[in-house]
Amino acid sequence: MASILTINAGSSSIKAALFSAEEPLQELFVASIEDIGTSPTLYTSLTSKGDATDAQSHQQAFKAILQCLEPIIHQHPIAAVGHRVVHGGEMFTEPTAITVTMLDQLKTLKTIDPNHLPAAIDSMTLSQQVFTGIPQIACFDTSFFHNIPLVAQTIALPRIFREQGLRRYGFHGLSYTYLLRNFAQHEGEAAARGKVIMAHLGSGASIAATTDGQAVDMTMGLSPTSGLMMSTRSGDIDPGVVEFLHAVKGITIPEFSEIVNKQSGLLGVSGTTADMHWLLQNQASDPRAAEAVELFCYQARKAIGSLSAALGGINSLIFSGGIGERSAEIRERICRDLQYLGVIIDPARNSAGDRLISADDSSVGVHVIHTNEAYTIAHKTFDFICKQSKT
Repeated sequence: MASILTINAGSSSIKAALFSAEEPLQELFVASIEDIGTSPTLYTSLTSKGDATDAQSHQQAFKAILQCLEPIIHQHPIAAVGHRVVHGGEMFTEPTAITVTMLDQLKTLKTIDPNHLPAAIDSMTLSQQVFTGIPQIACFDTSFFHNIPLVAQTIALPRIFREQGLRRYGFHGLSYTYLLRNFAQHEGEAAARGKVIMAHLGSGASIAATTDGQAVDMTMGLSPTSGLMMSTRSGDIDPGVVEFLHAVKGITIPEFSEIVNKQSGLLGVSGTTADMHWLLQNQASDPRAAEAVELFCYQARKAIGSLSAALGGINSLIFSGGIGERSAEIRERICRDLQYLGVIIDPARNSAGDRLISADDSSVGVHVIHTNEAYTIAHKTFDFICKQSKT
């Protein structure tokens, strides 16, 4: 049986998953390397803990993961490779075959997303060298939001910039695609086509609104730095901050990018760590930790209210991502003052981590769903090669 390999390359990590190349797609193996360049650690679906590895670059990490995959690939030859690409701009709105020309076009978007695209482009280039002759497909996070209403796309700057690609794009689209699909499978198509708000809360955090199965609006805009505060990203800030920091500290654009992407969010506000688990454990004794947690929940709660207004109501609320799936306290604190929308959490269900955590008298269904971006990539890649084989 053939397989589909999915690759998700981040700035300091690389994740790979192998799926059967036939319906229904089945996950065969998962491997990842985190903290590349500092203290790289290899994780696989065969072990419960990570193992130290000497991979100090994405190229070395890629080769280390291939060594783990080799016995399984021997049994399940790779039919295609699917890659997660965070930003597709306006050029790439559907899964796209990876070519030299395509990669050159993608490089022009590095200025918008310098934290994700370079690693993705490097991994696609390396994958082409390793898997010669095998179809390679790029799947874009931004595709999910490409056709949102014009009013939700528009940034209120001179129109000439819009003509150069300045718009709100939205991200975590591969995650939201999976969540909607999974939601429909468990709750029915009617529920998935209702007014749904999904909160992908992890080291990167965003919230999206859909109705009739289509994206309507989201918290992230031009870049993945925007929207909610995140682990180390600032989220939305007043444009005057740029001028202020330049005036008082002489901050340059590269320095500003470093600050808002790697020194802000939970880390910046707490002054200690970006780890939500640690912040929750220490909030009682550390006022800055408490402030960081409260700000995170406040911004998420406010965004849900705003997106409910964009939808004209809300039928379902879905939590996902590392924080959204694992932290009952964060879910409770976000929902605490949303009763006016009909959101009521059942404390016992929430603490137990049930799939449905809303109370019986809640008019809004509140759900916790484990996301799986790799599955979405595999499915989109499978569909792509099936269509190609018929033409």
